[in-house]
Amino acid sequence: MENNQYDPITMLNQMVSEPYYLFHFLAFFSYIPVRCSASQIISPHFSSHLLHREIQAALAFSVLTVVKMVKVEAWEAFIADTLFFAKIFLVGIALVMDYHLALWYTLFLKDQILVRPLVVRVIYILTQQPAYQGLGTSNQLTPLQLEALLTEGNTSRFWLVEFRALSSSTCVHTSRFFPELSITYSNKNLSFGIVDLGLFPNAAEKYGISLGSNEKLPTYILFENAVEVTRFPEVDLASNPPITKSKIFSSFKPMG
Repeated sequence: MENNQYDPITMLNQMVSEPYYLFHFLAFFSYIPVRCSASQIISPHFSSHLLHREIQAALAFSVLTVVKMVKVEAWEAFIADTLFFAKIFLVGIALVMDYHLALWYTLFLKDQILVRPLVVRVIYILTQQPAYQGLGTSNQLTPLQLEALLTEGNTSRFWLVEFRALSSSTCVHTSRFFPELSITYSNKNLSFGIVDLGLFPNAAEKYGISLGSNEKLPTYILFENAVEVTRFPEVDLASNPPITKSKIFSSFKPMG
């Protein structure tokens, strides 16, 4: 993971104010009083067995976290993967203790459940992971604003536009890439724009972006004088390739 500057005060504020982080913190913290209460009623042999499993889980979690820290480019993706691993191990340890407790914790594996009960759907909606809030030097645009900028022709020669929807976990995990690229590469000939298809879904058809089960998000399109030059990922790809900053850059490298 790249050594991006991240304000610890901002991170702490998100931990308290964002439901996604708050719910996970409460879920993980709740294991401590449960464990302390259980230690008073379980046998010494079972307590030793449980402690052994807890140590194994902690070591495995630490190894996976370090591996992800090296491989993942964005904090958002790293946090999502780390929390997912933590939930898996938490459910596993809870299952060793009592399957009723494991079923309760399973509610927090909401983004991996294929058939969600109503309660789980409500929790999922309330605790979606927040995207990176920075814009860099990019512009948040409506479809009408984008069309006006492209057709007027009195701004940049090139416009690189990210079409995304924050209901997509992939868009959230990669939400840091585009602002950082805009800071590095924006100039008088190249401008960056972001269109949220979650707010303007009708714009997807106009720009040939597939939504729904064959979702192509995020999609990056390079326009030159209001004409599409290229896009990433390509329309004819059966599945989306992994999104990284290097792949985005290499896809549009000929632009300048």
